[in-house]
Amino acid sequence: MNEFHDTGERRRSSDTPLLITDLIDEETVRSIAQEAWSALIGDDEFLVPLPGGPPDDAVSSWVDVVGPWTGTVVLTCSRATAEELARCLLAEHAPPVLDAEDVHDALGELANVVGGNVKAVLPGPSALGLPELGSIPAAGPPADTCRVDLLWRGRSLTITVQGSAGAVHITPENNPQKNEVPL
Repeated sequence: MNEFHDTGERRRSSDTPLLITDLIDEETVRSIAQEAWSALIGDDEFLVPLPGGPPDDAVSSWVDVVGPWTGTVVLTCSRATAEELARCLLAEHAPPVLDAEDVHDALGELANVVGGNVKAVLPGPSALGLPELGSIPAAGPPADTCRVDLLWRGRSLTITVQGSAGAVHITPENNPQKNEVPL
C-alpha cells in the first residue's frame, strides 16, 4: 500500500530535493518488478533477488519520471536476455528471427510498466516519459539511487530507480501534462 500521500502542499524550488531512497526501498522495487513479470512474461516466471555478474553486452531501456521526485527507472540486461524477454512477450506471435525493433519494443514495454508502477507509489502529481533505449542516462548522487539486482531464468537483470542530475520539479506552471490524471 502506498504510504506516501499527496497533501496538496506544493514544494518550492528552494526546498531540498526529494531522494528516492526516502520514498521507495529495494523490496518495493522487487515487488513491482515481480508483478510486471507475472503480468507480461507469465504467472510462472520469477525474479530471484540475487546479483549476477554484469553483462558484457548490456542493453538498457528506461522511462523518466518528472514530478516532486524526478529521475529515471532503468532496466538493464544482456542482449540475449532482452531477446528472450521479447520472445516471452510476443509468445506465439514471435517470429523465428526477432528483429531489433521487436527487442527494443519489448524491453521498452517492460521499462514502461515497471516505471509506471514506480511512479504510482511516489508522491504526485508526476508525469511518465516514453520508453527509451540506449546508454543509461546520467544519474544524480548515489544517495538518490535504489538498485535491485535480480536473476531471471539464471540471467542477470538490474532495475535502477535513479535521480536525475539537475532535476526539474513539476509545478502547475511548468506541467507539460496538464490534462494527465494523477494516479
